[in-house]
Amino acid sequence: MNFKMAESIRMLSKNTVKFIKSLHQKKFRNQEQKFFVEGEKSVVEVLNSDFRLDLLVATDSFFEKYKSLIGKSGVQVILATQNQLETLGQYQSNDSALAVVHMKTNSAFDFPKGNFVIGLDDVRDPGNLGTIIRIADWYGIKNLVFSDQTADFYNPKVIQSSMGSFTRVNFFYADLKAVFKQWNVPVYGAFLNGKNVHQMNQIQEGVILMGNESNGISTELEAVVTDKVTIPGFGEAESLNVAIATAILCDNFKRLLVR
Repeated sequence: MNFKMAESIRMLSKNTVKFIKSLHQKKFRNQEQKFFVEGEKSVVEVLNSDFRLDLLVATDSFFEKYKSLIGKSGVQVILATQNQLETLGQYQSNDSALAVVHMKTNSAFDFPKGNFVIGLDDVRDPGNLGTIIRIADWYGIKNLVFSDQTADFYNPKVIQSSMGSFTRVNFFYADLKAVFKQWNVPVYGAFLNGKNVHQMNQIQEGVILMGNESNGISTELEAVVTDKVTIPGFGEAESLNVAIATAILCDNFKRLLVR
């Protein structure tokens, strides 16, 4: 351990505990413009990303294992026990680390040529959002756009269920109808009465739009959907989970994309 790194290490205080616990609530995350990431895999992912870290709470073993990476980040380190870590976050067992990270600015991006964007209309469940982020990362879809009613990207459950993929995607919250009109690309909306995706022969780059878990895509956005698509069912289930449906459509669309 060099002298500079040693100077940045301190012990966990009551004020720090209070501050981290406040970040469980959206209003305090928004107020501070910070969120937390926990668990070895996700913390290492964020250390390797372009996110800016505020502080790192870590066990001795995590610190020793990733000392070089931590040193490069220049983040302030707080040493803690496993028991202390478990009281800070949401993991029932966390024997590694928790990082407090700065949020990114909610900045719009231009439509990325040659690929898809995933659009989410009022997807409320944080677990679904996190899983969709992971699915997007798997299929190389790096850009997502959310309605204002969609779950908070920085919700701890979103971060957990994305399994580190949150560090590799771009996103912003916006009026989806206005964004889609500006981009002027096909909008493929998931509907029960849409065209069978298995019968589609080719597809152009555009937006894959998924709707609310209970109500689907809103009437307002249905008006700007250019192509309604559906996943054929062969059993008796009423519907698919929105994250599973997203994965199936991504798989089919990436295969069919005209290049």
